[in-house]
Parts: sequence; structure tokens; C-alpha cells
Amino acid sequence: MSELIKNVPFSRLIVGTVQFGLPYGIANRVGQPSLEQVCDILSCAIEGGATTLDTAAAYGESEQVLGRALRRIGALGRVTLISKVLHVKKMEQERTPANVRRWLRASVRASLDNLGIARLPLCMFHDTADVAYIDELLALKEEGLVGHVGTSIFSPEQIPGVLDTPGVEAIQVAANMLDQRVQRSGLLAQAAAKGMAVLIRSVFLQGLIVMPIDQIRPELRDVVPTRRALQAIGEDAGLTMPEMALRYALSIPGATGVLTGVETVEQMAANVAIAARGPLPPDLAARINHAVPDLPHTLLNPFYWPGAMR
Repeated sequence: MSELIKNVPFSRLIVGTVQFGLPYGIANRVGQPSLEQVCDILSCAIEGGATTLDTAAAYGESEQVLGRALRRIGALGRVTLISKVLHVKKMEQERTPANVRRWLRASVRASLDNLGIARLPLCMFHDTADVAYIDELLALKEEGLVGHVGTSIFSPEQIPGVLDTPGVEAIQVAANMLDQRVQRSGLLAQAAAKGMAVLIRSVFLQGLIVMPIDQIRPELRDVVPTRRALQAIGEDAGLTMPEMALRYALSIPGATGVLTGVETVEQMAANVAIAARGPLPPDLAARINHAVPDLPHTLLNPFYWPGAMR
């Protein structure tokens, strides 16, 4: 574990909970799970060792649902919680230092209340632009309301600036079989070398990596040749696309944990079973790397997909 954040018990498989608060992802066919279903999902995750849970103030009702479910199954003391503060750009009032301080403090307080905890183990910015206000989160860390501070990364180009920002102890970044920009940049290894926790998200790229090829939307069809190449590699190795994608993410050098979202307990059980098989063999990971060209960012970032959740 990294030196900056080594006292946080991250699990290798991290449960993304945006789906608990709103329907999310282009491959989502079941919608938002009920509280009872969330309880079943969390019980399955915790029993399988996936004890780190990721949420955010902007994920609809995710924090509230997560807090209620964890209390119902008696598991609040058995998990490591990560949440993200509200975007500073959403502020309606002038962004004076005092107003930003109140905004971020209110966001953290609301997250603590929603989750039913007194201290948030890892509090992250949702946008690297907000890292400019890191002193406000560091003040909350000094007060004991926050354990550690980090940020989500929007694009690889933002990573160097974050690495040079004192106080950042963790980053969350998109990386997967199709989106290899951060792997190829070497920046994840640099982050790990600086002692940061590196959390990998977008393992299935909102379902684009694992959904049937004939269901890929017309505006994303440029990804189909690469998807077919990856599918051929998986079939040759005897792996499904979900297994190959998740185990590939676990193979990324420097990764502390890999975050996947689920809508059903069956998906959670499958992810736990896949993660237990560990990273891909190095030669298979190398085949995948070789098969994937540098794809345009408009394919790799859901922000640019018409109608996608952002």
C-alpha cells in the first residue's frame, strides 16, 4: 500500500454505487435497484471481500441509500467509504474563499449525515478544477471529518498537475481495455511511486466493452473493429468479455483498487468470482495492449456521448 494512505484498508475490488442513486450506464437494462436489492448486493460484496464502496454527493440518492442499507445489514463498521464533494462550479453564489469553504463543508457534512458516519475515510473532488480549493478539504481533514483527500481525474492531461499538488493522496481515473491512455503515459506508475492510492474506474466503459456488438449505438460504431479484435482474443483465451475486462484492470501496474458498478446481486457475485481469479497472465495483457489502437477521446469519454450520464 502507498505510504501516503497506507492506513486505509482498500479492497482490490471496489463497489461503485452510482447505480444505487440513479439509472446509470448505456448497458443498464434494470434501472435503479430497490433498497432490498441494494442490501443483497452489499451483503454479497462484503462477504466476497469487496469492502470498499465508492459514492458521491452528485449520485442522486446513492449516499442516502447506501447509508440506510449498511445500517440495515449491520455493516457500517466493516466497510471503507469513499465519497466526492459537490462540484464547486454548481455554486450559485460568488466563489469567494468564504463561500467555497461553506459550500465544501456543507457537502462533507451532508455526506456524513447521509452515510451515517462521523469521519469519511477518503473524500475526493469530482473535478480536478476544484483541486484549487484543496486547502478547504485539508482543513476538514485537520478537524477529523475527513481521513484523506483525493480527486477524480477527467483526462490524462490533468494528472501531472495533480501529482504536483501537495495534499492529494489518491486519484481515481478511467482506464480499461479500450482506454489505455493513462497506462501508456506512465503516469499511474508515477502516482504510485509518489505514494498515492490509484483507483481505476470505468472498467467496462459504461457497458460499451461488454455489451453485444449489435447493440452498440450508431454514434459509437467506430469502436466495433477494436471490440471485435478484443472479443477474438477473449474467445481464444476462453474468457468472457466481462472477465477479461475486469482482470485486465486488475493487471494495470500501480493500481490500488478497481471500481465496478452493479445493478444486481448476480452481477456482484460474478464480479467477486472474477476478481478472485486475479490479474491476467502478462502475455494475455500484452496481447490486449497490442490489439488496441489510440482511439479518439470522443469514444473513450462518456462525457461526449449523446444522452450518456455525465
